[in-house]
Amino acid sequence: MGEEEAISSDVESETSTNSSRPKLTVLPLIALIFYEVSGGPFGVEDSVKAGGGPLLSLLGFLIFPLIWSVPEALITAELATSFPENGGYVIWIASAFGPFWGFQEGFWKWFSGVMDNALYPVLFLDYLKHSFPIFNHLAARIPALLGITGSLTYLNYRGLHIVGFSAVSLAAFSLFPFVVMGILSIPRIQPKQWLVVDFGKVDWRGYFNSMFWNLNYWDKASTLAGEVENPSKTFPKALFGAVVLVMCSYLIPLLAGTGALTTPWSQWSDGYFAEVGFLIGGAWLRWWIQAAAAMSNMGLFEAEMSADAFQLLGMSEIGMLPSVFSSRSKHGTPTISILLSATGVIFLSWMSFQEILEFLNFLYAVGMLLEFAAFINLRIKKPDLHRPYRVPLGTFGAIMLCLPPAVLLVLVMCLATLRTFLISGAVIAVGFILYPTLLHAKNRKWVEFHAQEPAAAVAPDAVAEQQQRREIVEEAAVGLLADLSCVKTD
Repeated sequence: MGEEEAISSDVESETSTNSSRPKLTVLPLIALIFYEVSGGPFGVEDSVKAGGGPLLSLLGFLIFPLIWSVPEALITAELATSFPENGGYVIWIASAFGPFWGFQEGFWKWFSGVMDNALYPVLFLDYLKHSFPIFNHLAARIPALLGITGSLTYLNYRGLHIVGFSAVSLAAFSLFPFVVMGILSIPRIQPKQWLVVDFGKVDWRGYFNSMFWNLNYWDKASTLAGEVENPSKTFPKALFGAVVLVMCSYLIPLLAGTGALTTPWSQWSDGYFAEVGFLIGGAWLRWWIQAAAAMSNMGLFEAEMSADAFQLLGMSEIGMLPSVFSSRSKHGTPTISILLSATGVIFLSWMSFQEILEFLNFLYAVGMLLEFAAFINLRIKKPDLHRPYRVPLGTFGAIMLCLPPAVLLVLVMCLATLRTFLISGAVIAVGFILYPTLLHAKNRKWVEFHAQEPAAAVAPDAVAEQQQRREIVEEAAVGLLADLSCVKTD
C-alpha cells in the first residue's frame, strides 16, 4: 500500500503541476511546426536559380516531402507520443543508445537550432531594407538586430501558449498574400514554363541544401511534447496538418510565379517573391509580401527559440544539464534556457546566410541519422514499448521507411565544403569533451543536477498505469547522468 500511495501522490503532484500551465492544442501546434519547418515560401526562390529553372524546383517540392518530410513526421509522431516529455529526441536517443549519445544529439541539435535562429533577425531586416534603406548601415542595423532579438526573446519568456497563438496569427498573415497572388496569376499562367530546365547550369550543392533546409526540422516539435495537451492524439493530427500546409505554402507561389511570368530564372533569389507580387498584382501586393516576409521571420524565430529552450529544459529535467536550466519563470517558461539560446543567436548573427545554412544542415543531418537508428533500435529491442501512435509498418518496413531519407542525408553531407567538415567536426569534438566534463562536475558536486526518469506514454489517470510507466522506463534502461554517479558509488 505504501508504494501505491507514493505513486498516487506522484500522479496527483504531476497532474497539479501540469494543469497549472496552459497546454498547446492542435491549431497552435500546427502553427509552431509550420514555423519550425517552413514559415512560408520565403527562401525557396533560390531553388529555382540553383535548379537551372522551375522544373527541378517544382519536382523537388513534390517529391522531397514524400521521401523526407513524411518519413520524418511519421517517426516523430511515434516517438514523441511514446516519450511525451520535454527533451524530445534527446530522450529517444538516450533510451536507445545510452546517455552519452543522447547528450551528443541534444548538443548537435541545439547548436544547429541556434545557428538556424540567427538567420531570422537578419532576414527580417533584409526585407525591410528594400523599403527602409537605413538598415543597410551598421549604425542602424546593429541596434535593430539587438532590439528584434530582445523583443522576440521576451515574447518567448511570456509563455508558450502565447507563442503558439501568435504563430497562428502570423501564419495566416504570412500566407494570405500568396493565396491572392495565386488567384490573380491564373489568367496569365502558361504551363509550358514549368518545364524549363538547363541541366548545364544546375548548382547541385545549392539545390540540395535549399531543399533540405526548407523541408527539415519536423522533429523539433518533439522537444515541446511535455507542453502539449493529450500528445498521443494531438501530435499525429498536428504533424499531418503541417505537412499539407508546408507543401501548399511552397507549391502555390512557385506555380503562380514561374507559370505567370517570363522573367529569366537566373533572377530568382532571396526576396524575389516581392518582385513577383509587384509584376502580378502591383505595388500593393509587393508591400504586402514584404510585410508578410518580415512577420514570417518573427514566427520562425519564436518557434525555433521555443524548441531550443524547452530542449535544454528537458535535458536538465533528466539530469543531463545542471538544474538551473530547468528553472521556470512565473509564466512556465525556462528562463535560463531562453537566455542562453538568445545569447547564441546574437553571437552567430555575424555569419553569412550560406555559411549558416551549410553548417546547420551538416549538424542536423548527423543528428537525424542517429534518430533513424534509434527508431529502428527501439522497434527491435523494445517491441513492447507503449506506443500511442505507431507507424503501421513492421521492422523491415520501418527500415525501408528510413532508407530514402538516410540516403538524402548522406548526400547532403557529402556535398559540404571542407570548411564545413572542419567546423562541424570541431563542434562534435566539443560535445565529446563537454559530456565527461559535466559528469565530473556532477560527481564533484560543483553544480546541482536533478533527474526525473523520462516516461513512456500511458494514460495519465490511473495508479496502475503510472506503475506501468515506471516499469517500461526500467526495461528501456535509460541510463541518465544522475544514475551514473549512483552506480559509481555502489
